[in-house]
Amino acid sequence: MIDPISDLMTRIRNAGLANHESTRSPYSKMRAKLLEIFRDEGYIEGYDLDEADAIHKELIIHLKYVGNNKLAVRKMKKVSRPGCRIYCAAKDIPKVNSGLGVVVVSTSKGIVTDREARRLNVGGEIICEIW
Repeated sequence: MIDPISDLMTRIRNAGLANHESTRSPYSKMRAKLLEIFRDEGYIEGYDLDEADAIHKELIIHLKYVGNNKLAVRKMKKVSRPGCRIYCAAKDIPKVNSGLGVVVVSTSKGIVTDREARRLNVGGEIICEIW
């Protein structure tokens, strides 16, 4: 697997299209932090850590649906890729969907949303956009 963040977003997108209640993804600290942001912003119900096998931990992602069984995540877009990293200063971090969406930024203060990065006045690598 070359890009674990794209893999996570694809698993969420595919499970939503199939109307699954939850999906699984291999564990990493970065994936867990992204899922924490998605949960706090209201795009997923939550996630759990499955440690049944001590070597292979998995994240169980509980999807959130609104209205007529539509996934709460309308669109997810990976911005920075392994071959082409995108960096922005705090004042240049883009707004998604006129501020209705969220940009996830990897900063020196950790992985945060665009609003938090502007508040802390730190820039960094733009990981993804979600709305």
